[in-house]
Amino acid sequence: MTKKQRALSAVGALKKKYPDALCSLNAGNPLELLIATRLSAQCTDARVNMVTPALFEKYKTLDDYCRADVADVEEIIRSCGFYKTKAADIVNMAKKIRDEFGGQVPDSIEKLTSLPGVGRKTANLIMGDVYKQPAVVADTHLIRISNLLGLVDTKDPKKVEIELKKLLPPQESNDFCHRCVLFGREVCVARRPKCDICCMSGFCKSAKKQG
Repeated sequence: MTKKQRALSAVGALKKKYPDALCSLNAGNPLELLIATRLSAQCTDARVNMVTPALFEKYKTLDDYCRADVADVEEIIRSCGFYKTKAADIVNMAKKIRDEFGGQVPDSIEKLTSLPGVGRKTANLIMGDVYKQPAVVADTHLIRISNLLGLVDTKDPKKVEIELKKLLPPQESNDFCHRCVLFGREVCVARRPKCDICCMSGFCKSAKKQG
């Protein structure tokens, strides 16, 4: 089985297991999704979803964030970790969106990654979920599962992104990443994967080695 064939098999298996490929972060608009994704760095999505309701209730518009007291944002998001850096990034990214992008969340990887605190993972999530463009969100789940399947042989997020873009059908790539997050939490858990109930064990390189 080639890598391309294995990738297509993985897409099909996860689509069957998780028909609704939903983003794990709760957000009502592009700006909220951008902020939630920034908060998710070194933090669980579950924790972010506990914190953002109060943040989104207090700051409803881009201008609200531009005028925000960074110390107040820090207090609201404190439990997300690295809260001082994240709070400053949130306020500064809002100002840059207002001043340089006409108040709209940018629509390209290059423009998104020019925002404070926004890396390729966040940029790809916005491109896929907001702008419906082919995207590969190289988070820890996707990196781990792609390596175990034998689709990639690197832990470098950008290299994983580039390699998977060659293997995944463009229209499937974004949903595949969301499904890998769900799968990584439920079945292919770090350090204790449940290969006995895995829907991909028949073609997973790691499972075959264990078998």
